[in-house]
Amino acid sequence: MTNDSRRRSVPTQETDTPPEEKEQSSNGEQRGVRWVQIRLIPIWLRVVLVLILIVVAAIVGAIVGYSVIGSGNAMDVFKTETWQHIFDIMNGKE
Repeated sequence: MTNDSRRRSVPTQETDTPPEEKEQSSNGEQRGVRWVQIRLIPIWLRVVLVLILIVVAAIVGAIVGYSVIGSGNAMDVFKTETWQHIFDIMNGKE
């Protein structure tokens, strides 16, 4: 049995099992007790964090791509005219 503070023992429902089955198992744990891991970071918070990290990575990638690879000003990425020009090139209007 580990000494992990994130794990709690939760008793299972009592059934009509013989007393000899409720004794300790071969690894030393008592039968009839189930270990449940308590999450430190809930799943919904993990999803939100991943979405935020994706947005941040896209912004940083656009800044690096426009300023380093494209030799432009890094803050021009946030201008509407820059994106309109990029979409015009993509759509073949220029």
